[in-house]
Amino acid sequence: MTTSLVAGLLAGYAIAIPIGAIGAYLVGLTARTNLRIGLSAALGVATVDGAYALVAVLGGAVLAPVAARYDGPLRAVSVGVLVVLAAVVLWRSLREFRALSMARELGGRVTSPPRAYWTLVGLTAVNPTTVVYFAALVIGHSGAVTATPLRAAVFVAAAFAASASWQCLLAGGGALLGSVLSGSRGRLVTSLLSSALIAGFAAHFALGG
Repeated sequence: MTTSLVAGLLAGYAIAIPIGAIGAYLVGLTARTNLRIGLSAALGVATVDGAYALVAVLGGAVLAPVAARYDGPLRAVSVGVLVVLAAVVLWRSLREFRALSMARELGGRVTSPPRAYWTLVGLTAVNPTTVVYFAALVIGHSGAVTATPLRAAVFVAAAFAASASWQCLLAGGGALLGSVLSGSRGRLVTSLLSSALIAGFAAHFALGG
């Protein structure tokens, strides 16, 4: 149970922390509108993260018998995927995000909490990297987080809670956090932190943890 909780929290923070297009948009949206709209948008992001975690867990549970037979090779694949994702996080921090322009265009149309929520659900859902990331973590844990329905539920809930808490922090910070976290230096720092967490998962799995 504790393993699923900790794994879910770390997984959620690792995927949520990098300040890219969505994070910058959340900060700016709250500054332009109000806290209710910003928090609704933040929950939209967290909903997609939680949904992708659920998809990965359900898929892992179905494939558990196969995963048990090929634990070594699948763990190696998981490590490789996580290493690549850690590198991708850093690479993305060094270039402009195309989605940011799209987010800014949509920003002018967001005038209510429900619209903010569904706008961010749509923007976040188009990033399939998230479900690949969660799938790699589920495989790397060798079924530990899907051993029972309760463990799987704890993992998904923890991943959602981690993402929601970080996104709400960004939204709640509004303009104050905007100059700190969504600037070039802030993006680099958060990307380094996220990349380190993901690489840590890879190292843990590689060492048989």
